[in-house]
Parts: sequence; structure tokens; C-alpha cells
Amino acid sequence: MNSIKKYIAEFIGTMVLVTMGCGTAMLVGCDAANGGGYILTALAFGLSIVAMAYCVGNISGCHINPAVSLGVLISGGMSVGDFIGYVIAQCLGGFAGAGLLAAIFNLGNVTDMTGGFGSNGLAGVNGSIAAGFLVEAVLTCIFVMTILGVTSKKANHGSFGGLVIGLTLTFVHILGIGLTGTSVNPARSIGPAVVSAISGNSEPIKSLWVFIVAPLVGAAVAALIYKFLESGKKAD
Repeated sequence: MNSIKKYIAEFIGTMVLVTMGCGTAMLVGCDAANGGGYILTALAFGLSIVAMAYCVGNISGCHINPAVSLGVLISGGMSVGDFIGYVIAQCLGGFAGAGLLAAIFNLGNVTDMTGGFGSNGLAGVNGSIAAGFLVEAVLTCIFVMTILGVTSKKANHGSFGGLVIGLTLTFVHILGIGLTGTSVNPARSIGPAVVSAISGNSEPIKSLWVFIVAPLVGAAVAALIYKFLESGKKAD
């Protein structure tokens, strides 16, 4: 029963992240000529993490991101079974969030300024798969290393951990939005891309694999680096 509650918490958290983050991007747009849209979208994603960290963090740890769960798994913080359950719940939450946005925007006849339900893409790097992959891997590595550091048993951040993690997500979005739309989260990318394809725009699906694989690679690298640094600290 406890595992089921964790999965439900991850579903809810990811749904909120996609609804608020991608929904804000859809409303304000994320083009280079509208820099304010960058900040609003970055804050929407970051504040979603802050809200969910204090809402479901005590239940599931508030990963709401398969890349984060992979980092925690490699670090020895969760079982393989829970990892699989978390990823499934997160992806379902991503679909639910994107579906909710589709309902709101279609029923309200609201214009989607992103053209793809806030999906990620490679337009900002001129279609370069290599550049997009590198951006996502590096930003995810930074994000996951921060999470591992903040949640470490040696950390002493008190009740501010959720705030630090949310601000870090905002931080990586500020750079990444103009390049790839910033994923650093496969579940956040899968839902909007699939709903966009169902709605008639299949473009986001073509590069979706980048936003699944690159964050997972970045998370794995982050976990290995952090394990190395932490083991060195223990040795001292």
C-alpha cells in the first residue's frame, strides 16, 4: 500500500509539473523576441517543483522525473521495483497533464503559443541532434547532482531543500529554454509530444528520443560523479 501511495504521489506531482510548466509556456510563448516568456516559463517549472516538494515530498521524495529516479537508483536510494513503478507513474502523470492542457485550451479556444503543447524541440540549436543532446545531458547532470547533494544524509538544509531544488530547475531552464525548450525530464517531454501528435502536429515526436535518452545519460553521469565525490569525502 505504501508503494501505491508513492506512485500516486509521483503521478500527481508530474501532472502538476506538466500542467503548470507547459501550460505557462503555451500561454506566453518561448520565442527569442519574448524574453519575459523565458522567465515566466522557467519560474512556472521551478515553482511547480517547490510546491510539489512540500506537498508530496514526504510521501514519495517528489522525484516526478524518471531522470531523477535513475540518479537515486544508481546512488542506492531506491529499489529497482520502485524505480519501475515511479517511472510508469511519472509518464502517466505527464500524459494526464498534457491531456488536461489539451482539454483546457481546446474547450476555451485558447491559442497555444508554442504550437505543440509545450513540447521540446531542436529549433534553438538549428536542428542539431548532437548540440541538443549535449544541452539536455549537461543541464540534467547539474540538476540531478544538486538533488543528490541536497537530499544527502550529510546535507543540512532543513526545510529549504525543496526551495533549492525548485530554484535549480528554474536556473537550468533559463539557459535551456532557448535551445531545446528544456526537458531534463523524459516524462515532461513524452506527454506533450504524444498529445501534440494526436492533435495533428507530429513534429515533436521526431526528436523525442533525444529528450528521453539525454536526460537519462546526464542523470547517470551525475549519480556516478556524486558517488565518487561523496566516497572521497568519507575517506577523508
